[in-house]
Formats: sequence, structure tokens, C-alpha cells
Amino acid sequence: MNTNDARPVGSQMEFGVCLPNFRRGASPEGMLAATQTAERLGWHSVWTTDHILIDGAERGADYRHIYEALSVLAWLGGQSRTVRLGTSVLIVPMRSALVLAKELATIDALTGGRLIAGIGIGWNRNEFDNVGAAVRFGHRGAYVEETVALWRYLWGGEQGPYEGRFDSFGEANFSPLPAQGAELPVWIGATAEPALRRVGRIAQGYQSVDTSPADMRERARIIGAAAEGASRPMPTLSTRLSVIYDQVDRPASALTGSGDDMAEQVRAFGDAGVQHLALDFGETDPDAVTSAMERFDRDVVGAL
Repeated sequence: MNTNDARPVGSQMEFGVCLPNFRRGASPEGMLAATQTAERLGWHSVWTTDHILIDGAERGADYRHIYEALSVLAWLGGQSRTVRLGTSVLIVPMRSALVLAKELATIDALTGGRLIAGIGIGWNRNEFDNVGAAVRFGHRGAYVEETVALWRYLWGGEQGPYEGRFDSFGEANFSPLPAQGAELPVWIGATAEPALRRVGRIAQGYQSVDTSPADMRERARIIGAAAEGASRPMPTLSTRLSVIYDQVDRPASALTGSGDDMAEQVRAFGDAGVQHLALDFGETDPDAVTSAMERFDRDVVGAL
């Protein structure tokens, strides 16, 4: 199944929606409505948010009620046909790299090659403690780097043996392979310069969160230099943004104001090299999220 023909908008900008699989009020009905609306509007992708066992800190308040990211994508994959399915982002060091390899390969195989594996290192030490992964917290970057290499190895059809720092195994059978094979897209979320260089070296995409066009331009420079040094193509640049209609105060890391205002902001991201926006409308009610997406498509995508 070729799913790369969702219509480009503006200067080849593509749009995705952050699914309401989290926050108080999140429900299967809301997630399904967002997915069906994205597909009907011809948007590029839908994205799940990931946490497992968050602590009581205020920063994690939105994640106290959350549907598991990969389970949601597997469920929605069977109820959609063209929209791409992504994680924004999966906290890899809290999980087994081998189990993830199987889960991601299975979802990609079942959905005809529609998966994007958005991954990150995580930030909440207490959550790592809660899920029994405290030993990995100080080695998160190294774990992610080895995990991607392991995935490529297995998804490319290799059967072992494999010897790594965190995972090792003898002769083994890994099947079925992802529909996209070893090139199943891996997008990495990161902010620190060493992590941005890692994006350029090993990933097909980069996804930031609430980042301004100016910051994205600087990050693109770092990523691009690392990709060139590794003789790799420049990764796709994406940012995850809140959409706040009609707000007078306009933070550079969100889309705000009127449809024309937001269209101009989208153009600024495009000028910074961004090719994809994952939009968080902050809604969980099925009718509310549908209405917000339709308004954006009409007023912003239409203006572009």
C-alpha cells in the first residue's frame, strides 16, 4: 500500500493530528473520530502520545489518563486505510528493544506499511523507576542508538547471532518482517545537540515539541551537518504544535490567531525547513476534535 500520496499543502507541508489518547476525557470515540477525520480530509498522519506510569508532578498531569500508544495504533490501523500511524514519541529506554522490534514490525505488516516509529529517550526519572527501568535512565541515548541498529538488523531479515551492549542473542528467527522492511521510518525527538547529531546519523526524521521556526532552523543546521557527515539524506523535519484559535498572545511555539495568522505561521515553519506539523488541538470530545480539525483544514489549509 502506498500511503505517501496524501496531498501536499503550501510549500509541501503535510499535516498530522495528535490523537486524544491522553488527558482527562480521552476515549476510544475521540481517537476514532480524529483518525476518521484525518483520513477524510486527506491529512498525512495520526500520532499517539506515550507514557506508562507517570508520577504526580505537575508536568505530567496530562498523562495520568492515557491509552497505551502502540495498542491504540494497532486498533486504529484496522479501522483506517490510508492515513499514516505514528508515535509522538515512544519512550524507548523504558521498554525492551526486542519486544518493540516485534510490536512495530507487526503493526507495520498488518497496516500495509503505514507506521512511523517516533521515538525518544524520555525525561521523567520517576517513571523509569516506576516501570523497573531505572538502570537505563543514565544510558538512554546509548540505548536508543543501539535499539535503532538492532531494529534495522532484524527488520532487514537477519537471523542472528547478535551481540550488543544491551541485547544479545544467538541464532533466531524474526518473522513477519515490516512491510517497509529495514527502512521503516524512525523519527527521533530530541533537543540536546548530541541527540540532534544522532538524528542526522541514524534517523529518517526529526520531531520536536512546541519549537519556534528560529529554533528549528538552528536544529536543522546541526542535523543536516551530521547527516552529511554520515553520507545520509537530510531527515524529514517535523514539529508538534498546539493549535490555539483566536488567541491574541502568539507564542512562537504554537499556532494561534485567525486562519490567515496560522497560515502565515505555517509558512514560517516551511521557510525553516519543516515539512510536517503534528497538531495538538487539546480536545478529547469526538465532536469537538472533529470540528477543530475541520476548521483548521478550511481556514488554514485552505488559505495555503
